[in-house]
Amino acid sequence: MPLLVLSRRFILASRRMRHWLLLMALSLSPFALALEAPQGPVVLRVTGDIRHVNAGDEAHFDRAMLQALPQRETVTTTPWHDGEVSFSGPLGSALMEAVGVDSGTMRIVALNDYAANAPVQDYFDYPVILAMQAEGKRLRVRDNGPIFIIYPFSEQPDLLNEEIMTRSVWQVKRIVIER
Repeated sequence: MPLLVLSRRFILASRRMRHWLLLMALSLSPFALALEAPQGPVVLRVTGDIRHVNAGDEAHFDRAMLQALPQRETVTTTPWHDGEVSFSGPLGSALMEAVGVDSGTMRIVALNDYAANAPVQDYFDYPVILAMQAEGKRLRVRDNGPIFIIYPFSEQPDLLNEEIMTRSVWQVKRIVIER
């Protein structure tokens, strides 16, 4: 093929490629990834250094929004329960991805204002869940709900230590991200 024909094909392909790349970039922009507004009562607020918001500079989640995230069931023993308990809820890593966070420190705050710090990396290193159910039943405030941070203690017994146990906050109402 003559060089001129090849050059024209390359230019046309480049234009199509630029168009495709522009469409991809727009689809991955923060506007496309903005969180929907909660329709029900807000059960979790994520604040601080986050990229995806839906209420001012915060991310608010209702129960349905949390249930729409990738879920996991963790069957584990804990220091606070007798025997093994089956917990289920969204993966912590899915929550971090939803708010656009991949590093930093979390300050996890409970309804009674108890707070614990944990590295965001915990949620990517371990299948930590924001348990919203135990034994198939919705966690209520009297059951340590509506959200209870559960690490996979039975799967990884080395996690059953004082430092990690303090990160297993129950009655979670807010997570503050700091970088």
